[in-house]
Amino acid sequence: MAAPFPRWVNTLARATLIAAVCTLVGVPVALMAWVRTPNATRRFQPVAQPIAFDHRIHVTGQHIDCQYCHFSVERAASAGIPPSSTCVPCHSTVWMNSSALSLVRQSVATGTPLHWNRVNALPGFVYFNHAIHVNKGIKCENCHGRVERMARVYQAAPLTMSWCVDCHRTVRAPTNCTTCHR
Repeated sequence: MAAPFPRWVNTLARATLIAAVCTLVGVPVALMAWVRTPNATRRFQPVAQPIAFDHRIHVTGQHIDCQYCHFSVERAASAGIPPSSTCVPCHSTVWMNSSALSLVRQSVATGTPLHWNRVNALPGFVYFNHAIHVNKGIKCENCHGRVERMARVYQAAPLTMSWCVDCHRTVRAPTNCTTCHR
């Protein structure tokens, strides 16, 4: 009795199954790899700010500690964005009258805060508490990089779950899901 289908149909069926399995496995693997790339995590991409604030001048040149501006970092979950009035005591009248600080003057006069653009953004389902980390001795540069060397601040760490878990394991911090996901 003759075969109902030619032999090439079996080859086509096998190739189709192999392609389907490769697609079902390959697409998720490729997406998981892509979300860890700097393009997806925004790592190393400078973020435009309303004022060209140069951390090199303030941290390295003037030796201003991070906690002078980010004063809530030891007490609160958020490090806090400093109010514009924080800038005034350090700057002379000449500097405060310069065009570079016109937005700061306007902000102080109206009481309206400057809108700074977020540099390090975690997904909404992740809970991160700066105070816990700072009070346990984790240095700012562990997550934020060497800010004192940045003219424009950028995200230095990938901030992926595996990066955070690796750090927790290194310092023997809890790694159960409820530590960061609430």
